[in-house]
Amino acid sequence: MIDIYSWATPNGHKVHIMLEECGLDYRAHAIDIGAGEQFAKAFLEISPNNKIPAIVDSDGPDGKPMSLFESGAILIYLAGKTGQFLGASDREKFNVLQWLMFQMGGLGPMLGQAHHFRIYAPEKIDYAINRYTNEAKRLYGVLDRQLSKTAYLAGDEYTIADIACFPWTRSWKNQGLELSDFPSVQRWFDAIDARPAVQRGVTVLADKRRAMTDDKAKDILFGKTQYEKR
Repeated sequence: MIDIYSWATPNGHKVHIMLEECGLDYRAHAIDIGAGEQFAKAFLEISPNNKIPAIVDSDGPDGKPMSLFESGAILIYLAGKTGQFLGASDREKFNVLQWLMFQMGGLGPMLGQAHHFRIYAPEKIDYAINRYTNEAKRLYGVLDRQLSKTAYLAGDEYTIADIACFPWTRSWKNQGLELSDFPSVQRWFDAIDARPAVQRGVTVLADKRRAMTDDKAKDILFGKTQYEKR
């Protein structure tokens, strides 16, 4: 059994989708990031960077429980555990991993900044809004060029690279984009969005999510609470 400690965000959805795609038994535990539950001592024991998601696998590689944080690392772990969505040959695996790293190092952080400055920042800063909106458009352009050549990001097979990127593209309106401006991304998005496991995955913990716009939630997520020494 895998216990996932998470919230209904793009990074949470990555792992929710992967668990559904792999058909693994799991229990989802809500970590309300707007209420500060990510700073609880018990959660920090498995996620020292106080970020969701994190998992505890009761049947780890050596038969003993194993905890893991960082969504990209969790995707790789689950792919290795099940032998799915990572490719068979070394060449295929490294091709998948480069697109996973593209999401972890570029797509996720930059789209996250676009969300922050366009929606959550206490003051509207034109420079920041323009910078991250334009970077979002550039990154979608990278996706679009790749997907004009291949069915999925790492080739003709659906992999953890697609699972990682897809949840971030669900919020394209918040990023100041029109998905129709990127026809290959649109085609890819629609194909993934239609997968039953994806449809199930994006509903995990979704009923508990609320708008993070009140002052307390903003302080916890973006203010002094976030930066306290622990």
